Amino acid sequence: MSHSLIGRLPTLYRLLLIAVGLLLAAESGAQAQARSLWNLPDARMDFIRQCTSHMSGRWAHPVAVCGCLHDHAAAAVQDSDLREALLRGMRERGVPTIEVEWIPPAKQAQISATFSQIAKPALQCMFDPAEQPVGDRTDLQR
Repeated sequence: MSHSLIGRLPTLYRLLLIAVGLLLAAESGAQAQARSLWNLPDARMDFIRQCTSHMSGRWAHPVAVCGCLHDHAAAAVQDSDLREALLRGMRERGVPTIEVEWIPPAKQAQISATFSQIAKPALQCMFDPAEQPVGDRTDLQR
């Protein structure tokens, strides 16, 4: 019995070393991923920064207007292609905009309905922005 254990010992050591090496590699990879996530900018804040550059001078509270527009677009528009196109338009122009070429052809017919869906909240954001996120607001209809 001791002879067979000694004969298998190098194999056990090799397996143990491989297992420890894999654990260390996985841990260092997880730490690197956590560090990269820590450094990523918040998408909402990045949107507000880009949108605000177009809103400054138009509105008394451009940060509140852009935050409100973002929150309503993110909450109200369920289709990811339409939502991303709408957010892109607001980021690039400071107003709710969707260019036809930003949307797959099969969804282009939904652009008008998307604007109808966000028209009232968008106007309210522009003329009565609040510092609260949409989820905490009771005075806005979705």
